[in-house]
Amino acid sequence: MRPLPLPDPGIPDLRSPGRFLIWIAARQWRTLAWGIALGIVWMVAQALVPYAIGQGIERGVADGDFTQVARWAAVVLALAAVQAVAGVLRHRVAVANWLTAAFRVNQLMSRHTARTGPALPRQVTTGEVVATVASDAPQIGNVFDITARFAGSLVAYVVVAVVLLASSVPLGLLVLIGVPLLTLCLTPVLRPLQSRQRDQRAALGRLTALGADTVSGLRVLRGIGGESVFFGRYRERSEEVRVAGVRVAGTQATLDAAQVLLPGIFLVLVTWLGARFALAGDISTGDLVAFYGYAFFLVIPLRNTTEAIDKFTRGHVAAKRVVDVLGVGRDVRDPQAPAPEPAPSRELVDARSGLVVRPGLLTALVSAEPAETAQIADRLGRFVDDPGVSLGGVRLVDLPVETVRRRVLVSETEPRLFTGTLATELNPAGQASRTQVLDAVHTAAAEDVLDALADGLDAEVEERGRSFSGGQRQRLVLTRALLADPDVLVLVEPTSAVDAHTEARIADRLRDARDGRTTVVTTSSPLVLDRTDHVAWVRDGRVVAEGTHHDLLRDEPSYRDAVTRGEDT
Repeated sequence: MRPLPLPDPGIPDLRSPGRFLIWIAARQWRTLAWGIALGIVWMVAQALVPYAIGQGIERGVADGDFTQVARWAAVVLALAAVQAVAGVLRHRVAVANWLTAAFRVNQLMSRHTARTGPALPRQVTTGEVVATVASDAPQIGNVFDITARFAGSLVAYVVVAVVLLASSVPLGLLVLIGVPLLTLCLTPVLRPLQSRQRDQRAALGRLTALGADTVSGLRVLRGIGGESVFFGRYRERSEEVRVAGVRVAGTQATLDAAQVLLPGIFLVLVTWLGARFALAGDISTGDLVAFYGYAFFLVIPLRNTTEAIDKFTRGHVAAKRVVDVLGVGRDVRDPQAPAPEPAPSRELVDARSGLVVRPGLLTALVSAEPAETAQIADRLGRFVDDPGVSLGGVRLVDLPVETVRRRVLVSETEPRLFTGTLATELNPAGQASRTQVLDAVHTAAAEDVLDALADGLDAEVEERGRSFSGGQRQRLVLTRALLADPDVLVLVEPTSAVDAHTEARIADRLRDARDGRTTVVTTSSPLVLDRTDHVAWVRDGRVVAEGTHHDLLRDEPSYRDAVTRGEDT
């Protein structure tokens, strides 16, 4: 069996939902083929049991030949053993196919979410992404779970038709023609079922999005007394999902009823015709017993076929949603002909603002409007494509995104933490030793955070790090950025949520830890600015003055007002 998660989920074919499903099938064709082969053996073994019983009755019981009875009884026993072994193996492979397909979709979604960055949430809600992972991936897995049984049912149907044709042409034709007609009778139910499943899926996505937004803002909602309003909206959306589910259930119930009724009618018809042919002497007693057995057996492939149609329908709807999400492109793309990577420790230039980040210095960006320096940071990290940003004379747009992310790391102001151990959270790539992790914790003045945890670095981080305060999360994110040790580190307001004493310690330690490395800090804190090598004063998106913090305090009144907030230094 293939270990999960997959080392590489691959590059999907997003031209259509059908092509996407075919692409998944091609990635796991070996286990699919193995499952189909086992499904065929399993179903054919079942299909041959009525034939073996009929032969035993006709050649043994009717003629009084107990040797023949024992021989055909042994055949029935062997078929039962083959059916049992093949059934167990088929189920194992079917589960493996289900898991592999579902995991592949989830890995594709996770990778795409990480790669697209801010482009995805602008076009697709968080709830829609969650619903795609939680609901659509399993539905796609079901397509590959049913494949083995569906293939076995088709082959078994052909085997039964051939056996019946050999005994009675009318009965053989009845099976050969009747089974496809019964399947076609279900198609009028499938189109409305698919449409209603699509509506239910959309309603579920909206409900999940509202739930995610409500939970993330629950503390704020309680502060302003808005819980009842949002809970009322959640009830309304829940009612939409319920109504959509009832509509799907009504259509599904019709399909389920048809799966019982139509095979039942078919069974009665085959049994009645077989009895009439036996009374007329057109078939033997053994053939009649075999026909009765086939009449009951054919219910299995019929139900497998209708179940396969249902799962294929649901899988197609799910694949449509996955393709829509995976089709969202990221804001920045790799160049078709990447330029050679520049040497380390080179100047980083933003032509739009006039900023020149000199290598090896701790540079600060200051503006009365923090959004202006944040936009410059986005351009420096190539979160937006701007041909005017270059590293060592090479435009960032001409470099692969992975190269830019490795060379220039931007740590945003909003601290984001994920579940897992704190050690894994701070050192996700595992490239740093435990000593290096503790040194980075010291630089970020986060020792108190570590001391408060009973298990230290082995402590589990809750979802979004909600057990930590804003200042603690900010310092932990700074620790993670320091451990990445990029060529250029860009920190956006890294001390905005900490007190003055902690801010001063971070500023001192950051200067020492990044000594000789290029570091850019967007801030208006005098405690941080006083410890920088170079300060760029930004106004209206342009660098209008440069120098040390004390030089700008002396020469630039607007700078002085921004960093002292109108107070004397």
